[in-house]
Amino acid sequence: IDPPSRFREEIKREGASPDKRGEYSAFHSASAMGDRTAKVTQWLSRLFGEQPVPHYELSARTADLLHQLADSSESRCRDVSLLTADLRLKAAEYSADGSYLQEVLLQGAGLSSSSLSSRAGDCLAALEGSAMALGTKDTSLASLVPAVNDLTAQLQRTERRNTELDQQLAVLRRKHTDALVLHKSLQEDLSKTKDLQEVEKVRAEIKLQNLDFIRAKSADLSFRIETMEDQLSSSGMEESLSHQAILDLSEKLSQLRQETVPLRKKLESYLDLTPNPSLAQVKIEEAKRELAAIDKELTMKVDVMDMALPEQRGRRLR
Repeated sequence: IDPPSRFREEIKREGASPDKRGEYSAFHSASAMGDRTAKVTQWLSRLFGEQPVPHYELSARTADLLHQLADSSESRCRDVSLLTADLRLKAAEYSADGSYLQEVLLQGAGLSSSSLSSRAGDCLAALEGSAMALGTKDTSLASLVPAVNDLTAQLQRTERRNTELDQQLAVLRRKHTDALVLHKSLQEDLSKTKDLQEVEKVRAEIKLQNLDFIRAKSADLSFRIETMEDQLSSSGMEESLSHQAILDLSEKLSQLRQETVPLRKKLESYLDLTPNPSLAQVKIEEAKRELAAIDKELTMKVDVMDMALPEQRGRRLR
């Protein structure tokens, strides 16, 4: 009884205790490890041949990796062996076919490789090269014509593809040219913008300087106005002698002069009437009184203005 069978018998007899199951699992793992190690050792010996096998650390992981490599190598070697055997079989078949065809040509037409002219040999060599280039199984028309047709169709597809690529290349070149023109235009616009920015910067600086001057001048004038107003207030100047009051008087004077115009016209209309000494005398007296009152008021206002203006000019000069 082998050790695994012994362990199985003991597990069945003792009711499958955990300790016995652990021992069996450990023994089974150790056995599998030993089998993989032996297989790996044999594979490395075959691989290196007479050369010594390099030293490597033996562990579960390295054993698994080398075992996988060994399985893969053996599977590939089997595939290569099968492929080699198949190629050898095909070579033997092709050699037999060649010998048969040579015998047929020799017996039927009396042709052999030694009896052919150099031109015929060149033609046969060219035919063989064409068959090899086209990848046909033989040199018959049934094999060569479809191969040539396939190659022609492939050539046409390639030419169409080249035409499409040329069109795409032309489009890309046109787009590239447009992009270069746009880039140049943008660079020129950027340069102009920078120049304009410099000019506007200088203008802005000048405006800022002018603004500072205007602000200083405005502050100076405001201070002067306040000083003059304080001086006028301290000198006891009446409100009626201010500039605004004089302007108001001037406007009133203009209005009064305009009011005298219709009175004068009215007076002229009375002058055209038939003279009535008593009524005319009364009207003339009334008109004279009105004119005298208006002239008196006008003269008083003019005198006030004449007195106020020189005094104000003198104060300004002082």
